[in-house]
Formats: sequence, structure tokens, C-alpha cells
Amino acid sequence: MLTAVALLIGYGMVGWPEHVTGAALVVPMVLANLMLGPRTLPWLVVFTMSVLVFAVSLTDNLDGRRVTSILVAFLVGLVILVSSFHRSQLGVAGARGESMLVDLRDRISKQTQIPELPDRWYVDAVMRSAGGSSFAGDFFVASQANDGRLLEVAVVDVSGKGEQAGTRSLLLSGAFGGLLGALPAGSFLPAANEYLLRQDWSEGFASAVHLSLDLDTGDFEIRSAGHPPAVQLMAGSGRWVTHEVEGPVLGLIKHAEFHVVAGKLQVGDALLLFTDGLVETPQRDISLGIDKLVGRGERLLNRGFEGGARRIVDDLGSADDDQALLLLHRR
Repeated sequence: MLTAVALLIGYGMVGWPEHVTGAALVVPMVLANLMLGPRTLPWLVVFTMSVLVFAVSLTDNLDGRRVTSILVAFLVGLVILVSSFHRSQLGVAGARGESMLVDLRDRISKQTQIPELPDRWYVDAVMRSAGGSSFAGDFFVASQANDGRLLEVAVVDVSGKGEQAGTRSLLLSGAFGGLLGALPAGSFLPAANEYLLRQDWSEGFASAVHLSLDLDTGDFEIRSAGHPPAVQLMAGSGRWVTHEVEGPVLGLIKHAEFHVVAGKLQVGDALLLFTDGLVETPQRDISLGIDKLVGRGERLLNRGFEGGARRIVDDLGSADDDQALLLLHRR
């Protein structure tokens, strides 16, 4: 059908040159870019440009307006042709290729959403990408036991930021989501480390913090892989406690060991898990950033825990790095 449209436009250029110009051939090429697959699209563009050349060869008078329209049509065809070769690497061209990638992102994102918790618990998770992209190098994965008692959450920071880390982040979020909850808490980070080592990426490392929480008692365990420490608000005393845990980043060392720190969330307590984009900048050391997070967090959370994670990210977040923050509060 699009070839017929191109032929009709070419016929119009020859028969009614004062009404039909070469720019009209942009229409079938743009429609083809949206509708056709990677094998068919280049041939349609070449055919349309051939029609343009043939029609021009039969035209006697070429004024400035017609020359401009011809150049525009050739330029658009060239751009579509080059972009189709890049998109063909995905195997699906045009809007279908882009929608497939977005659908993949959305499906994986649904698997990594924080599950609904009992009323006595409140959780707020916020993730933002550098530059406002939909793809980020930071992500959450979460799992809740069938009996609803044990909650496991991992906050992961993949090397790189924004769209540069987006593809690796998508792959790892799906893989880590499958590991979390399927293994004992102490085996998650070692398994994640081995998985990353097998990928053999040039930038194949990531930091992570893993929380295992008993929702009945409030007892928790935290393990870290080169990640910023978790911070706990002790409601009874009003103090903030930093839970430092040793462990190498994922994807660098075989048979790495990850230590554990245990604690308890009492009624009124809160726990913050975050990535370094929230506390570290080229001009500020991470320890100073954590102090600033605690200070700002104390003031912001005085207004209540509802929406607290978003308020903290709005206040401390930077557009130059990905940021992720999880706020967990025991009511």
C-alpha cells in the first residue's frame, strides 16, 4: 500500500508539478518507519527515493521551491535509512522496537516493586535517574515470604548512571529479583556476586545492601557489598544509628564473604537504605553526605513519615547521578 502511495505521489510530481512536490514523498517514508519491520523498511525507503529520482528526471523546470522539496525528501529518507540499520540490531524496527523495550522495562519493574506490608509497617521507595531518563543504574528488588512474615529488600547501584547503566540494570534487576527470596538471606549476595562474575562485563560491578526483616518481631539483618551504610532512627532516644557492614562490591572478587549486622526496629523506629548518589558528590565526601542526610532527614521526617522518602530526595537529590532511597517505618 505504501508503495502505491509513493507511485501516486511520483505520478503527481510529473503530471501536476505545480501542486505536488518531492516533499510529499516524506509521508510514505515516515509511515513506513512507524509500521514496517527491519527487513522491509530499507527496501521501501530505497524504492521511494528511486521514485523521486525518476520523477525528477521527467521534470523540465526545477525552481528553487522544487529543489528544496527534493533535498528535504532525500535527507529524510537518508536519516530513516541510517536509523533503520541501527534499529535492525534489535530485530524490531520503528515504534514496535521502542515499545518492546519499554514493555520489558515495565514488566521487570513490576517484579521489583515493594510488596504490600501489614498496616503496622510503612514503606516508601523513590528512584530517580540522572538527567530524568526512564532508565537508571539504581534499582530495588524485594520479596516477601509466603507466610508474610519475612521481608527481603535489596538496594542496588550498578556502575555507570542513567541510560549508560540502564541495560545492565534491567538485566540485573530481573536476575536479582529471581535470587531474592529463593535463597537463604546469607546466600543472596554471594549468589549475586557469582552471577555478575559470569557476565564478564568490562564495567561489571555493582554495590548493594540487603535487608532481611522479620515483620512480626522487627528483628533485621543487613549485609552490604561495598554500599553506603543503612541509617536507623531510634524513636526512643531520637538518635540516628549508622549500620556499617563490610563486604566487597559485587562482580570483582570470587568467593567473596559478606558480613552481617543485626538489629531491631522498635515501634516508631525508621530505617533508611540509599545509594551513593544521594550522599556523595565530587565536592563532598560520603561520610559528610551521610551526616547531611541524617540532619535533613530529621527535619523533614518531623512532618511525618508519609512521603518522607520523596521529600528527602527532593531536598538532597542531584541531577548528575542516579538516586534511590527506601524508607521503612514501624508504626
